[in-house]
Amino acid sequence: MARGKVQMKRIENSVHRQVTFCKRRSGLLKKAKELSVLCDAEIGVFIFSAHGKLYELATKGTMQGLIERYMKSGRGTQPEPAAIETQPDMDVKEEINMLKQEIEILQKELRYMFGGRAAEMTLDELIELEKHLEIWIYQIRSTKMDIMFKEIQQLRNKEGILKAANQYLQDKVEENIVITNSAPITTNIPYPLTIQNEIFQY
Repeated sequence: MARGKVQMKRIENSVHRQVTFCKRRSGLLKKAKELSVLCDAEIGVFIFSAHGKLYELATKGTMQGLIERYMKSGRGTQPEPAAIETQPDMDVKEEINMLKQEIEILQKELRYMFGGRAAEMTLDELIELEKHLEIWIYQIRSTKMDIMFKEIQQLRNKEGILKAANQYLQDKVEENIVITNSAPITTNIPYPLTIQNEIFQY
C-alpha cells in the first residue's frame, strides 16, 4: 500500500511529534554516516530537540576539530579567544545539569510505576510521565502490530502451500479413479495389461 504524502508542517500531537523526531533523527544520523563512509567525507551534525537536548555526530575525529576546521575555512566568524576557552566548559556543565535532571525524573517515574509513590512527583513531572507512557504504549503497539502482521503473512504462506498440496492430491486421486474405471475387460489375450506402480507414487 502506497504511503500518503507527508505535509510539511508542525505535528500537533505531542506523542506523534516525539516519535517522528526519534525516527527521523536516527535516519538523518544514519544517512550522514553512510555518506561519510561512501564518499570519505568529514561530516558534523548538531540536532537540538524541542526540549533543548543536544544530539551530535562527528564522523571523523571530534566535533571540536570539525568546528575549528570550519572556522579556519573563513565561512565562520572567528570568536574571541576567551569565548573559545569558556564556551566548551559552559556547554559541558549545561549538558551535565540537563542529564542530571533527566535522570532524577526517570528515577521518580520508575519509583512511581513500581512503588506507587505519586505524592513525590509534581504535576509537571506527572504530565511528563504521562507523555513517556503514551510514547512507550505507541511503540509497543507498533511492534506488536508488526509481529502480528508477520505471523499472518506466514500463516497465509502456509495456507497457500497446503492448498497447493491438497489440489495435487485431489488430482492424483481423480487420475487413479479414471484409470481404475477404464481397466481393460478380461479377454483371451494371454498377457493382460498392467499399470506401472510409478503412477501411484506421490
